[in-house]
Amino acid sequence: MTLDAILTVTFTLFAVIDIIGSIPLLLSLKQKMGGIQEMKASLISGALMIFFLFVGKSFLGILGVDVKSFAVGGAIVIFILGLEMVLGIEFFKGDGDSKSGTVVPIAFPLIAGSGTLTTIISLRSSYDEWIIAIGILINVLIVYLVLHSLDFISKLLGHSGMIAIRKFFGVILLAIAVKIFAANVGGLIR
Repeated sequence: MTLDAILTVTFTLFAVIDIIGSIPLLLSLKQKMGGIQEMKASLISGALMIFFLFVGKSFLGILGVDVKSFAVGGAIVIFILGLEMVLGIEFFKGDGDSKSGTVVPIAFPLIAGSGTLTTIISLRSSYDEWIIAIGILINVLIVYLVLHSLDFISKLLGHSGMIAIRKFFGVILLAIAVKIFAANVGGLIR
């Protein structure tokens, strides 16, 4: 059961981070910036995710928001991200500043963005922190490997392959969003 939980959390975060779907954007940023510091981007995004895993709930408490409410809100955000991926419509727009470097916009918000941080808090309502931490660490390793292999992966998948993968992960995100919403909305309706 624990291995199943780790795989579910890892796959959920992998789908939300969508590092494979971000390859075209990452290739463009790499060209504009003259390269990406793969290790730095991976470590910073991982640190942000781990920090939010352990401090996010307290932060929400300061704001007067409980985890179930945040999970429902997060499920809606995840659902919209899934719709973006499946339909190819852009709801969330980035600031387009590629001169900031490896930390911004790659580590944050592209890898450890609002969707990822929302998902981490949402997952806390269903999984132990250590399971989520393992899922985060596995994803940081995957992010590093993808960033390090951008050119190779792009050639291997081709344009239509990358579109198919993005749409597949979009459908998975839609299903995950519905599951998180259903698991938490009952506690909010009285």
